[in-house]
Amino acid sequence: MALDALCLAAAAHELRAALLDARVDKVYQPGRNEVVLAMHTYGGNEKLLLCAEPGLARAQLTGLGRENPATPPVFCMLLRKHLTGGRLTAIVQPQGERILRFSFDCTDELGDKVERHLILEAIGTGTNLIFTDGEDRILASTRRMEGDIASGKRQVMAGLYYRLPDPVAGFPPLIRREIEFRGKESVEAGVARLEEEIKQGEFTPTLLLKDGKVSDFSFLPILQYGPTVENVSFPDFKTLLDRYYAEKEMGQRASQRAGGLQKTVQTLRDRARRKVANQQRELAQAKDRENLRRKGELITANLYRLEKGMTRAAVEDYYEPDCPTVEIALDPRLTPQQNAAKYFKDYAKARTAEEILTAQIAKGEQEEEYLESVLEGIALAEGDRDLNEVRRELEQGGYLRGKKAAKREMKTASKPLELRSSMGLRISVGKNNTQNDLLTCKAAGKWDWWFHAQGHHGAHVILWTEGAEPDDQSVEEAACLAAWYSQGREADKVAVDYTQVKYVKKPAGAKPGMVVYTTYQTAMVKPQTL
Repeated sequence: MALDALCLAAAAHELRAALLDARVDKVYQPGRNEVVLAMHTYGGNEKLLLCAEPGLARAQLTGLGRENPATPPVFCMLLRKHLTGGRLTAIVQPQGERILRFSFDCTDELGDKVERHLILEAIGTGTNLIFTDGEDRILASTRRMEGDIASGKRQVMAGLYYRLPDPVAGFPPLIRREIEFRGKESVEAGVARLEEEIKQGEFTPTLLLKDGKVSDFSFLPILQYGPTVENVSFPDFKTLLDRYYAEKEMGQRASQRAGGLQKTVQTLRDRARRKVANQQRELAQAKDRENLRRKGELITANLYRLEKGMTRAAVEDYYEPDCPTVEIALDPRLTPQQNAAKYFKDYAKARTAEEILTAQIAKGEQEEEYLESVLEGIALAEGDRDLNEVRRELEQGGYLRGKKAAKREMKTASKPLELRSSMGLRISVGKNNTQNDLLTCKAAGKWDWWFHAQGHHGAHVILWTEGAEPDDQSVEEAACLAAWYSQGREADKVAVDYTQVKYVKKPAGAKPGMVVYTTYQTAMVKPQTL
């Protein structure tokens, strides 16, 4: 769901309690429309995430790490210049609007005290993050809006004064339906009551699960769906929104960040698939080679009856029990001996073609499988470093032409996902073929445990045990992760093979991420993350 005005009010109440008078230590911009402020509070350090991505817009405290680009964007550099060292003085939400204004007391380059504002507009396709000075003059925004002076459509550009967008009428649909479902008061009275309760801090961050998967969230239990939807209460919006958007963003990550890389690999995959299909048709034709040899021998047996210039030869087929008469096409330009030799030559070519095509088809099928694994690596990519690693893998494999890297580009490789099981054991998840090879073939010890979804492309998961016997709970959680970070994540149950690393081998010359394994066990688990 989009973060509606009432839910945003509840989230803002939580932000005020945690962040007012906090100091901005650092500013990051992980994505084009995402800003993270590292805040130092009296109770410790917090990270404030402001996301202006359509469909994902929100303001929240977050405990999740985000990968930052090698070079900070211009918007990030501007925020660092003005906000670093400043204190958050107010978080204001215009009545009934999906807008939050964060006000900061800062110091300019001359040492004077100044006010700055960071405004999150979570309003559908017009979602934006706008930075203004103390007089509300726009300094920068993540999305430039040209507007239309003639029609009065609002402009959002540096140098102009900020003004609120046109108000959005109506109550949040989910809350309207919930009030009507409960039937104790009118929608207007119910919304007024909820607004007052939110001001008093009386709300319960609630995650809605349908068939075990995140479906929606709100600031109160939602009863209108009955037993088909499970309500799960959370202690705060920080934990709830991290859980909700971690799963929601995973499904959108590839399309949002991968750009043309995914389309390029899909094209390569489809080309390999078509090539294999063509070779299989040629192979089917080559398997008819025995008929060519038979025709050559029948012509040879009947040379005394044939002459140059004939277009067809009617001969008895002594390969059949009743020796039926068959007709064989002849090239009138060739002698009977030359016609027989031609059939024998075509037979030899077909026999050679079968050998070559069989090998080429096997190679093509491996290539198709490999490109499928690359697509899964793109889907699991969590940032530019992951995607750049996939690009480098394709360049090294000759699938993409390498580009000259900019001098300032960071060469640091991306890292596998690191988690802990409920019992405290370390679990590593490879997000692409390069990371899978690193984990399985180099980093893991032979006594550690290796997990992979059976029959699906996906992550190599390592459960680090340092030679000890792993507990059942950690094994199950590692298997669930292997299922989740695979192409089988949408299934209710996934078979996951697991074994010690010593039983996993990489064949000589195998493509990145490809391994074989023996002496394994299989667990049927539900795909889920920790």
